[in-house]
Amino acid sequence: MRKILVTGAAGFIGFHLSKRLLDMGDAVVGLDNMNSYYDVTLKEARLAILQESRAFHPVKAELADRGAMERLFKEERFDIVVNLAAQAGVRYSLINPNSYVDSNLSGFMNILEGCRHGRVQHLVFASSSSVYGANTRLPFSVHDNVDHPLSLYAATKKANELMAHTYASLYQLPCTGLRFFTVYGPWGRPDMALFLFTRAILEDRPIDVFNGGRMQRDFTYIDDIVEGVVRVIESIPAADHAWRGDRPDPSSSFAPYRLYNIGNNNPVELMEFITVLEEQLGRKARKNFLPLQAGDVPSTFADVDDLTADVGFKPSTPIEEGIRRFVSWYRGYYNH
Repeated sequence: MRKILVTGAAGFIGFHLSKRLLDMGDAVVGLDNMNSYYDVTLKEARLAILQESRAFHPVKAELADRGAMERLFKEERFDIVVNLAAQAGVRYSLINPNSYVDSNLSGFMNILEGCRHGRVQHLVFASSSSVYGANTRLPFSVHDNVDHPLSLYAATKKANELMAHTYASLYQLPCTGLRFFTVYGPWGRPDMALFLFTRAILEDRPIDVFNGGRMQRDFTYIDDIVEGVVRVIESIPAADHAWRGDRPDPSSSFAPYRLYNIGNNNPVELMEFITVLEEQLGRKARKNFLPLQAGDVPSTFADVDDLTADVGFKPSTPIEEGIRRFVSWYRGYYNH
């Protein structure tokens, strides 16, 4: 039985991943600070499900608390670490930038140090499609330079990739970064579009539609994300002997380090997404059209060729099926 640390275990992706790992027979230590960025009762409900397994051990702590993190790594001796905890959200980073520095930079530093001293076999960490920033060449490729972020959130995720590479190089710590593309599904985050739209439509309130509804997002269903993460956990990176310093490829390294996109490889226009949701809810949305917001990008589109080649998996759940499952969960959970 492997012992795996999942940070952000009470969060959307962390909950689903922890459940999958427990079902596979792993022991999971689930760390979460249970902050109030969104509804804590939703986080508690997720944790309650995970605690039905005797192989799950919850830990309430801040990633940025160096002493607490040192004690955790010393006491537990993890085989694998999956870091999903972060202060999320592009728009919130415009309002409360310091929380991103604490969690995403100081907190990630503590994860790296814990993995280094604890001789962890593999650190898998969440990056984000937002690192592509001002890039306009589509689909977004892990082989492209990503040095022009458009939000502090994106900058902290890019920083995580650089910090992990440093530890892979200095200490031979195998690290894999995963750039997630607009994840949605049951038990999702209330600050994400699908959740916000569903709640507003059912309560007959208007929804905010940015960029005139012309935004395109590579919406990726949660089960596809989890399948990708599970496969990547098993695929511990080794040094790429073909890597060259005179033509550096950002996605690999002379060190045990890799980057992958996990996205549906099929961007959908926001208006189409809303239409599918309206069909599933049996109601029309009242739309409040707004301009593109600071920090947002018009389109995201994941090139997943490397993921497919290395771990044999490509996300494929269509939005019609994914939204249907979300609406079914939402109606059941909130008695709508």
